Amino acid sequence: MTWFSAFAVFFIIWWTVLFAMLPFGLKTQDEENDVTLGTVPSAPRGPHMLKVVIRTTLVSLAICAIFYGLTRGLGYSFDDLPKIVPEFD
Repeated sequence: MTWFSAFAVFFIIWWTVLFAMLPFGLKTQDEENDVTLGTVPSAPRGPHMLKVVIRTTLVSLAICAIFYGLTRGLGYSFDDLPKIVPEFD
């Protein structure tokens, strides 16, 4: 795997994890009892993107490390999937 393809895989994983991480830690204006006039009470209280980006990066690095450990350390590949997945008869 080249550095470019490793970065491409990381970017795809990071982008997918970003949308999974967005709702975690989000507090609405209604939960904080501080609704700004002219906004919906379910709107986010404040910007929390830096925390989301940091969490997304850490989770993506963990997923990539697990992927690297399975492929390089244990030697698994796509050819080994039929051996891992149970057979349903």
